[in-house]
Amino acid sequence: MTTSLMIANRQTWFGSGSINQLIPWLQADPQPTLLFSCRSFLAGPVYAGLAPTLAGLLAGAEIVSHEASPQEIDRWVARWRGKARRVVAIGGGSVLDAAKAFAALAEHPLPTLRYMEKVGDSKVSGATLPVIAIPTTAGTGSEVTQNAVITDTRVNQVKASLRHNNFVPQVAILDPQLLAGAPDTVLAYCAIDAFTHLFESYLSNAASSLSREMSLTGIRHFLAAWPALNRSGEARESIMQASYLGGLTLSMAGLGVIHGIAGEVGALRNYHHGQVCGRLLLPFLEQLALSAQPRQRALMAELAVRLPPGGQARPERYLADFITRHAIAPFWRDNLALNRRELAVVLEKSNSKNSWLEYSPAQRRKMIEGAFRLE
Repeated sequence: MTTSLMIANRQTWFGSGSINQLIPWLQADPQPTLLFSCRSFLAGPVYAGLAPTLAGLLAGAEIVSHEASPQEIDRWVARWRGKARRVVAIGGGSVLDAAKAFAALAEHPLPTLRYMEKVGDSKVSGATLPVIAIPTTAGTGSEVTQNAVITDTRVNQVKASLRHNNFVPQVAILDPQLLAGAPDTVLAYCAIDAFTHLFESYLSNAASSLSREMSLTGIRHFLAAWPALNRSGEARESIMQASYLGGLTLSMAGLGVIHGIAGEVGALRNYHHGQVCGRLLLPFLEQLALSAQPRQRALMAELAVRLPPGGQARPERYLADFITRHAIAPFWRDNLALNRRELAVVLEKSNSKNSWLEYSPAQRRKMIEGAFRLE
């Protein structure tokens, strides 16, 4: 039996209006607190309601507008080291990852690049400032993962993480109301990222019976939420649960070839990570339907039992049809391209991660060609 380790927040609030727990939490333990957020949240009504009280509890704020680079993190550390003793992150996955990376690097002496997976030469110690994570999107699950994703487009052209068990935020506040009003494309891109986390962690060769059951629960929440992401409070609750469970299960079991490819694409092109994963998911499902790998077949048969009757005979095709038929935004239709040099780089650097089989360059190329226009 596979053993897995689950590491989660010390405290997690869930439910509509739960963001109102933030100010009492900060007031109960006054200390210099740095806010990481995004312009859309800071310009919205929820922040307007919090701002009069919250402003007096903060040492300052930083705005995150994209996936953070090592250079940006180093600048934040230089500005705030020794001045901030706690971090609040309110925003999408990029905001949360940036805040987690800052919180860790504020307690480490070397520049960010020295600690990054794939390219760094130094190990993180686990020292970090405490983080309160409040997602305003439902996709990455960063509020409950041990890693902070950083995108280096300048030096190494790599997308990699800082990772340590201590980097899981101490507190997570999951308020489905914060998803209301998000553009359909953002809702869809993030949700399909959450599904890909759940699906790949379910299929992972490192999964345990506990993590797989959590993945199946998350997949059920995704299927319930997907058609109504932009119009239903229940759907917002379900997708936020799916995203959270995806963060837990990817941390427990790892991911597969889709993320093995998507991370390399993200280091080359400024495409939304969730959209990239969703576009790769569809050709992956085609290959999976033809796979004779015994463990994959057994896991898909187990998943099929949890699907509606129409999905039990051909679960891969059911999932592809359900996702495309009920999408609130057609993420697979946008004209996203890779050039031949980028294709070669992605094929060289990508891997199968925790898949039950090693996907060959030809198989990975087929997935990429099914997801992107080559130019």
